[in-house]
Amino acid sequence: MTVDVHQHLWTGSFVDALRARTAPPRLDGWTLILDGEPPYEVNPKDHEHRDTSGLELALVSLSSPLGIEFLPPEECWPLLDAYHEGALALGEPFGAWASTCHSDPDPDRLAADLGSPAQPSGKFAGLQIPATAVPDDRLLEVLTDRDLPLFVHPGPAAATPGTPPWWPALVPYVQQMHAAWHYFHAVVRPRHPRLRVCFALLAGLAPLHSERLIARGGGGRGLVDQNFFVETSSYGPRAIDAIVRELGIDVVVNGSDAPYAKAPDPGLGAAAAHAIRVTNPRRLISRKETRT
Repeated sequence: MTVDVHQHLWTGSFVDALRARTAPPRLDGWTLILDGEPPYEVNPKDHEHRDTSGLELALVSLSSPLGIEFLPPEECWPLLDAYHEGALALGEPFGAWASTCHSDPDPDRLAADLGSPAQPSGKFAGLQIPATAVPDDRLLEVLTDRDLPLFVHPGPAAATPGTPPWWPALVPYVQQMHAAWHYFHAVVRPRHPRLRVCFALLAGLAPLHSERLIARGGGGRGLVDQNFFVETSSYGPRAIDAIVRELGIDVVVNGSDAPYAKAPDPGLGAAAAHAIRVTNPRRLISRKETRT
């Protein structure tokens, strides 16, 4: 049974909260209005209960490019509460990543959502943050105390006039993930040595730039952090193969980015597929005492 660590499913409570807004991010009917991206026609069928056959677990995440986490708290929290309420009500095999406000970080509120260190609530797999957020140490300590992972997802895209509709997904999102990968290695890891982190879309392929990193004095080759995972969404066999050659198989995890994409076939054989789809995701999201 496969684990998918990256899906998006907008529930009724979340849609209603977006439609209640008069400024971006908002929904006008099913037209999504954002700062920095052209209007997007959402297909409501994409957010109905989808086929989950063959899935042991599908983790739903907030669409961080909406920019919700950076809104003032009085605007941010009603949307996050609506997302949390809807995601937690989906039922099996769905789980969810928690989200939090970054304009005014509240570690106590995150701690309440995740439960005590001795007995995490089990409601959430961990915390998702936008790649454009500077991680607040207090939030990361809440995760570390509970042995729960962090999921780094692309954030809002800056407006680039005259570009085609695919531009945000191919340029700003990739750049954000690339920057996040290097920032976490250089700045976050020394302060949080036990934190498990998963980077969406193969960290923007940042690991493949190790030769340039070495040439600029940024470390040595072969230093793989076994608690820094990369997720496969929007890539296929060639990119996955290159990442496996650089990082090894043990840190690559399956994610689809559904409904915007499908989980790729790694194309590396049955053993590798089992590691990416089952073993590695379980190691990412399982607390130490339950990891296998």
